[in-house]
Amino acid sequence: PVIPRPCTFPMKLWLLVNSPCVYSVRWDACGEGLFIDQGLFEQELLGVGPSAPGEEELFKTKNFGSIVRQLNLYGFHKVTVSSDSSAVGSRPRPATAGSDISYADGPLHHFWNPHFRYDRPDLLVKIRRLTKANKEKLDAGLEVTSRLPDDVQH
Repeated sequence: PVIPRPCTFPMKLWLLVNSPCVYSVRWDACGEGLFIDQGLFEQELLGVGPSAPGEEELFKTKNFGSIVRQLNLYGFHKVTVSSDSSAVGSRPRPATAGSDISYADGPLHHFWNPHFRYDRPDLLVKIRRLTKANKEKLDAGLEVTSRLPDDVQH
């Protein structure tokens, strides 16, 4: 299967949500959407607040709103989080020692994209950034094609 380079926003996000070291982003119960704890995400991944010296910036922003904008540009839709606590899932994988961590640091956001799934990294190539040209193609009913990274085109 073709897996895009980690430099793309969707691939970074997929790697983060699957990382056992990242606590601010996790899969929903079905593995078809993701939950982002805004306060924890800002501390953990955007470097808001104290950070380790020499730590490389994962995203070129410290603004959570910019992350939400990227999600929207890549076709993610915000899902209304139900007040039913059973709707808030955890990663669909074996529990780890740190799995009982609290997610109460900030607002909890739920995002969904049909091509962003726990068990399907191959679908990430179908997630395309919505540019002005791509939006015009979509509005005209045309398909938007994505060029694969050079290291994957063989």
